[in-house]
Amino acid sequence: MTDAPGEITPDDLDALALRAAAGDRDALEAVLAHVQPRVRRICGRMLLHPEDAEEAAQEALLLVATRIGSFAGRSRFTTWLHAVASNSARTTYRSLKRRSAEHPTDELPVRADPRTTSVIAGSRLDLLEALEVVGADHPELVEPLVLRDVQQLDYNEIATLLEVPLGTVKSRIHAARNAVRPLLRVAD
Repeated sequence: MTDAPGEITPDDLDALALRAAAGDRDALEAVLAHVQPRVRRICGRMLLHPEDAEEAAQEALLLVATRIGSFAGRSRFTTWLHAVASNSARTTYRSLKRRSAEHPTDELPVRADPRTTSVIAGSRLDLLEALEVVGADHPELVEPLVLRDVQQLDYNEIATLLEVPLGTVKSRIHAARNAVRPLLRVAD
Protein backbone atom coordinates (compact mmCIF):
# COMPACT_ATOMS: atom_id res chain seq x y z
CA MET A 1 0.00 0.00 0.00
CA THR A 2 1.06 3.62 -0.38
CA ASP A 3 1.92 6.02 2.42
CA ALA A 4 -0.99 8.37 1.71
CA PRO A 5 -4.09 7.40 3.70
CA GLY A 6 -6.87 5.98 1.54
CA GLU A 7 -4.69 5.89 -1.58
CA ILE A 8 -4.31 2.56 -3.34
CA THR A 9 -1.94 1.95 -6.24
CA PRO A 10 -3.14 0.00 -9.30
CA ASP A 11 -0.97 -2.96 -8.21
CA ASP A 12 -2.46 -2.80 -4.70
CA LEU A 13 -5.97 -2.74 -6.15
CA ASP A 14 -5.20 -5.74 -8.38
CA ALA A 15 -3.90 -7.68 -5.37
CA LEU A 16 -6.89 -6.67 -3.27
CA ALA A 17 -9.27 -7.73 -6.06
CA LEU A 18 -7.54 -11.12 -6.35
CA ARG A 19 -7.95 -11.62 -2.59
CA ALA A 20 -11.62 -10.68 -2.94
CA ALA A 21 -11.98 -13.09 -5.87
CA ALA A 22 -10.56 -15.82 -3.62
CA GLY A 23 -13.33 -15.14 -1.07
CA ASP A 24 -11.79 -12.55 1.30
CA ARG A 25 -14.84 -10.51 2.42
CA ASP A 26 -12.74 -7.71 3.95
CA ALA A 27 -10.84 -7.33 0.68
CA LEU A 28 -14.15 -7.20 -1.21
CA GLU A 29 -15.44 -4.44 1.07
CA ALA A 30 -12.21 -2.48 0.55
CA VAL A 31 -12.42 -2.92 -3.25
CA LEU A 32 -16.04 -1.77 -3.35
CA ALA A 33 -15.32 1.28 -1.20
CA HIS A 34 -12.36 2.23 -3.36
CA VAL A 35 -14.00 1.78 -6.78
CA GLN A 36 -17.39 3.32 -6.03
CA PRO A 37 -16.45 6.84 -7.28
CA ARG A 38 -14.85 5.38 -10.43
CA VAL A 39 -17.95 3.29 -11.19
CA ARG A 40 -20.13 6.39 -10.84
CA ARG A 41 -17.89 8.28 -13.29
CA ILE A 42 -17.96 5.40 -15.80
CA CYS A 43 -21.76 5.20 -15.69
CA GLY A 44 -22.06 8.99 -15.73
CA ARG A 45 -20.11 9.12 -18.99
CA MET A 46 -22.80 7.06 -20.66
CA LEU A 47 -26.10 8.15 -19.11
CA LEU A 48 -27.67 11.61 -19.30
CA HIS A 49 -29.39 11.92 -15.93
CA PRO A 50 -27.50 11.56 -12.63
CA GLU A 51 -30.30 9.36 -11.24
CA ASP A 52 -29.91 6.96 -14.17
CA ALA A 53 -26.14 6.89 -13.77
CA GLU A 54 -26.56 6.21 -10.06
CA GLU A 55 -28.93 3.32 -10.79
CA ALA A 56 -26.39 1.85 -13.22
CA ALA A 57 -23.56 2.39 -10.73
CA GLN A 58 -25.43 0.57 -7.97
CA GLU A 59 -26.13 -2.32 -10.33
CA ALA A 60 -22.47 -2.39 -11.40
CA LEU A 61 -21.28 -2.47 -7.79
CA LEU A 62 -23.66 -5.34 -7.07
CA LEU A 63 -22.26 -7.18 -10.10
CA VAL A 64 -18.71 -6.56 -8.89
CA ALA A 65 -19.64 -7.98 -5.48
CA THR A 66 -21.37 -11.06 -6.89
CA ARG A 67 -19.03 -11.76 -9.80
CA ILE A 68 -15.66 -10.85 -8.33
CA GLY A 69 -14.82 -14.56 -8.43
CA SER A 70 -14.60 -14.32 -12.23
CA PHE A 71 -11.76 -11.79 -11.99
CA ALA A 72 -8.67 -13.91 -12.64
CA GLY A 73 -6.03 -11.18 -12.86
CA ARG A 74 -5.32 -11.62 -16.59
CA SER A 75 -5.90 -7.88 -16.97
CA ARG A 76 -5.89 -4.95 -14.59
CA PHE A 77 -8.83 -4.99 -12.21
CA THR A 78 -9.78 -1.51 -13.45
CA THR A 79 -10.04 -2.87 -17.01
CA TRP A 80 -12.42 -5.59 -15.81
CA LEU A 81 -14.30 -2.98 -13.79
CA HIS A 82 -14.74 -0.72 -16.83
CA ALA A 83 -16.35 -3.58 -18.75
CA VAL A 84 -18.71 -4.41 -15.87
CA ALA A 85 -19.73 -0.76 -15.35
CA SER A 86 -20.12 -0.02 -19.08
CA ASN A 87 -22.31 -3.07 -19.55
CA SER A 88 -24.35 -2.07 -16.51
CA ALA A 89 -24.91 1.42 -17.96
CA ARG A 90 -26.05 -0.08 -21.27
CA THR A 91 -28.36 -2.51 -19.45
CA THR A 92 -29.81 0.33 -17.39
CA TYR A 93 -30.42 2.33 -20.56
CA ARG A 94 -32.30 -0.59 -22.12
CA SER A 95 -34.33 -1.04 -18.93
CA LEU A 96 -35.22 2.66 -18.75
CA LYS A 97 -36.19 2.67 -22.41
CA ARG A 98 -38.40 -0.41 -21.91
CA ARG A 99 -40.03 1.08 -18.79
CA SER A 100 -40.69 4.31 -20.65
CA ALA A 101 -42.44 2.43 -23.45
CA GLU A 102 -44.50 0.40 -20.96
CA HIS A 103 -45.59 3.44 -18.93
CA PRO A 104 -46.15 6.37 -21.28
CA THR A 105 -46.87 9.71 -19.67
CA ASP A 106 -48.79 12.76 -20.80
CA GLU A 107 -45.56 14.74 -20.82
CA LEU A 108 -43.92 15.57 -24.09
CA PRO A 109 -41.18 13.08 -24.90
CA VAL A 110 -37.63 14.24 -24.36
CA ARG A 111 -35.72 13.70 -27.56
CA ALA A 112 -31.95 13.63 -27.79
CA ASP A 113 -30.63 16.02 -30.40
CA PRO A 114 -27.43 14.43 -31.76
CA ARG A 115 -26.04 17.88 -32.51
CA THR A 116 -25.98 18.64 -28.79
CA THR A 117 -26.00 15.18 -27.24
CA SER A 118 -22.94 13.53 -28.64
CA VAL A 119 -20.11 11.55 -27.16
CA ILE A 120 -18.13 14.77 -26.96
CA ALA A 121 -20.92 16.86 -25.44
CA GLY A 122 -21.48 14.46 -22.58
CA SER A 123 -24.91 12.95 -23.18
CA ARG A 124 -24.85 9.43 -24.50
CA LEU A 125 -28.49 8.93 -25.51
CA ASP A 126 -27.70 9.11 -29.20
CA LEU A 127 -24.74 6.78 -28.87
CA LEU A 128 -26.63 4.33 -26.65
CA GLU A 129 -29.44 4.16 -29.18
CA ALA A 130 -26.96 3.59 -32.01
CA LEU A 131 -25.26 0.85 -30.00
CA GLU A 132 -28.62 -0.85 -29.52
CA VAL A 133 -29.17 -0.86 -33.28
CA VAL A 134 -25.67 -2.16 -34.07
CA GLY A 135 -25.78 -4.67 -31.21
CA ALA A 136 -28.95 -6.27 -32.56
CA ASP A 137 -27.06 -7.66 -35.57
CA HIS A 138 -23.43 -7.46 -34.44
CA PRO A 139 -23.19 -7.74 -30.63
CA GLU A 140 -19.46 -8.52 -30.83
CA LEU A 141 -18.81 -4.96 -32.06
CA VAL A 142 -20.43 -3.06 -29.19
CA GLU A 143 -18.24 -3.83 -26.18
CA PRO A 144 -14.89 -3.08 -27.88
CA LEU A 145 -16.25 0.27 -29.13
CA VAL A 146 -17.57 1.26 -25.71
CA LEU A 147 -14.35 0.25 -23.98
CA ARG A 148 -12.24 2.23 -26.47
CA ASP A 149 -14.27 5.32 -27.38
CA VAL A 150 -16.28 5.90 -24.22
CA GLN A 151 -14.17 4.38 -21.46
CA GLN A 152 -10.89 5.20 -23.23
CA LEU A 153 -9.11 1.91 -22.56
CA ASP A 154 -6.17 1.17 -24.82
CA TYR A 155 -6.32 -1.53 -27.46
CA ASN A 156 -4.07 -3.93 -25.54
CA GLU A 157 -6.22 -3.70 -22.40
CA ILE A 158 -9.33 -4.43 -24.47
CA ALA A 159 -7.68 -7.42 -26.17
CA THR A 160 -6.67 -8.84 -22.79
CA LEU A 161 -10.08 -8.22 -21.25
CA LEU A 162 -12.03 -9.71 -24.15
CA GLU A 163 -9.46 -12.49 -24.66
CA VAL A 164 -9.17 -11.86 -28.40
CA PRO A 165 -6.14 -10.95 -30.53
CA LEU A 166 -5.18 -7.28 -30.82
CA GLY A 167 -5.94 -7.29 -34.56
CA THR A 168 -9.45 -8.56 -33.86
CA VAL A 169 -10.03 -5.74 -31.38
CA LYS A 170 -8.88 -3.13 -33.87
CA SER A 171 -10.98 -4.66 -36.62
CA ARG A 172 -14.10 -4.77 -34.44
CA ILE A 173 -13.65 -1.18 -33.31
CA HIS A 174 -13.21 -0.04 -36.91
CA ALA A 175 -16.32 -1.95 -38.01
CA ALA A 176 -18.31 -0.63 -35.04
CA ARG A 177 -17.33 2.97 -35.78
CA ASN A 178 -18.40 2.53 -39.39
CA ALA A 179 -21.72 1.02 -38.30
CA VAL A 180 -22.43 3.68 -35.66
CA ARG A 181 -21.34 6.74 -37.65
CA PRO A 182 -24.39 6.96 -39.98
CA LEU A 183 -26.71 6.45 -37.02
CA LEU A 184 -25.27 9.54 -35.31
CA ARG A 185 -25.53 11.84 -38.34
CA VAL A 186 -28.00 14.67 -38.17
CA ALA A 187 -30.01 15.59 -41.22
CA ASP A 188 -29.52 19.25 -42.08
